[in-house]
Parts: sequence; structure tokens; C-alpha cells
Amino acid sequence: MKRRLLTAVAAGLCLSVLPAVHAAEPAAAWPTKPIRWIVPFPPGGAMDAIARTLGEKASHALGQPFVVENRPGAGGNIGADYVAKQPADGYTIMITSIGMATNKPLYRKLSYDPIKDFTPVSVLAVVPNVLVTNATQPNVKNVSDVIAAAKAAPGKLTYASAGNGTSVHLAGEVFTSLAGIEMLHIPYKGSGPAVSDLLGGQVNYMFDSITSARPHIQSGKLRALAVTTAKRSSSLPDVPTMQEAGLKGYEVSPWFSVFVPAGTPPAIVKKLNQAFVAAMKQPEVVERFKSIGAEVVGSTPEEAAKHLQAETVRWNKVITDRNIQLD
Repeated sequence: MKRRLLTAVAAGLCLSVLPAVHAAEPAAAWPTKPIRWIVPFPPGGAMDAIARTLGEKASHALGQPFVVENRPGAGGNIGADYVAKQPADGYTIMITSIGMATNKPLYRKLSYDPIKDFTPVSVLAVVPNVLVTNATQPNVKNVSDVIAAAKAAPGKLTYASAGNGTSVHLAGEVFTSLAGIEMLHIPYKGSGPAVSDLLGGQVNYMFDSITSARPHIQSGKLRALAVTTAKRSSSLPDVPTMQEAGLKGYEVSPWFSVFVPAGTPPAIVKKLNQAFVAAMKQPEVVERFKSIGAEVVGSTPEEAAKHLQAETVRWNKVITDRNIQLD
């Protein structure tokens, strides 16, 4: 009996040091199943369109489908928190935007760390915002007119946004700060209702995403005064940049990047990066991006990480200086 007990114990010890049956999948074999692409905002916007366009093309290169899954809410925080807690195996990825640089200073009780809990894969695109006003306003033809009107009536003119802390809101904060003017920010729950009130004359201005503003600009209902990026948009080539319009030092470039959970093997990150960068060189992808006002970027993981660090420093200062807080 004693000998049988010792034999059983020895066998147990041997089993405890054997490699786990469910060992991590070799990076060389990845992917062997579908990849979930989390979009932390509702369907229909630029972010969703970019994910679906690139997912379709990258699936051909990697041999597995990309399944887009929308998990909206709390300025992108619900989706980001979910992805941060997923296995670092390359099978759950996330596209997101400037919120990765702004949400930490905006939300004091953030449940994840945008830098420590994620690994950047690539900056995919920049989608400019554009300062627009109702085309029926006869005395507002350019940015100088806006600044002059705001100085004549401090705090009286309004600008709408898609919500507190969005790039649409922050573009306005940078504008009023550099121009030395006071304007009243009116946050809405999304771009749609904000644009509706702008068209209806309930608010004066908006620094809207070019994706949602361009159809109204083309129809003549909204007047485009300037884009927020450092360079003109290929989608609105006749519209000057804010700097060309006279506001020196102004630049807000809303970006979209793809991330994976921290700890994802570098070889998998590299495979994802190569698939996306190759997809963004395809003419039909370039045209699709242009149709929603997106400018193709395509960066290395290292460039994406440096970009996130720089943007985090920049927006932390803006949010602190302007005393913007969401909770």
C-alpha cells in the first residue's frame, strides 16, 4: 500500500511539471480562427466604416475573417475596457480615436490605462474636423468674421459638439483659447442632433467631423470656413486650414488607430500591421477612405506608440488648462 501511494505521488509530481496542454498558439501559426474587431462607437460613423473596409481586405491577406463588433458607450470606454481584459492572443483588436489620449484626464475613475493596457498596431487615418456655420448667415464668410463676432459679444455665440470630450468639442476649446475669445459650448448626444440644430439655427457653429458635415456642405446648407488639420483635406480642397485662415498655431487632427491588448506577441502585432498597411495601399480602399473624408496614414507600431505618447501629453495640457472634467 505504501509503495503504491509513493508511486501515485511521484506520478502527480511528474504531471505537474509537464507543459500545459493548452499552450499559447505559436505566432507563426496565427491566425487559425476569426478575429474580433471591436468598434467602441455605434455603427455608421467613420470609425465603423474604416474598420469594416480594412477588415474585409485584411481578411484576404491573413486567411481569417474579421468580425466587427460594436460596443458603444461612455465615450468609447465600454469597448476599451472590454478589450483591455481580453487575452493577448491577437484574436481581439480595437479601433479607436483621440479618446485614447484624452479619456484618462477627462475621466478620473477610468477602469483601464490607455498606454499600459494596450499595444498600438498602426495609426490608420486622420479625419479632419471642419468649422461650419449655417449658410443663411450673411455676415460670416471666414474665420476672421467668427472671431470678430465673438469678440463683439463675449459668451453669446454658441458652438455645438457631438458630446463633452469629443474631438468636435476639443477642437472648439483650442479655437477659443488661441483666438482669445469666449463662446458657449453646447454638447449633444452625437453629431446627428447637433447638426440638426445647426441647420435649424439653434446654434451658431460646429467643428464637425468632415464625414457628417460634407453632405450638408455640398448641398449648400452649411458653409465650411476652415478645416482643423495642418494640411487641407483632399475631400474639401477649396477649404483653407485654420492656420491659412489666420489662426496661427492651430492644428487638431482627429486620428483613428488600431490597438491590441498589452502583451500580444510582437510577431502577431507585426502581421496585423503588415496586413493593414498593405490594405491601405489598395486603390479601392483609398477611394473608400476619401468618400468619408479620411486621409490614409498607415504607420509602424513604433510610430503609433510615439504618436499616442505625444497626443497624450498635448491633450492632457489642454484639458487641464481648460479645466474640462466629465466625472
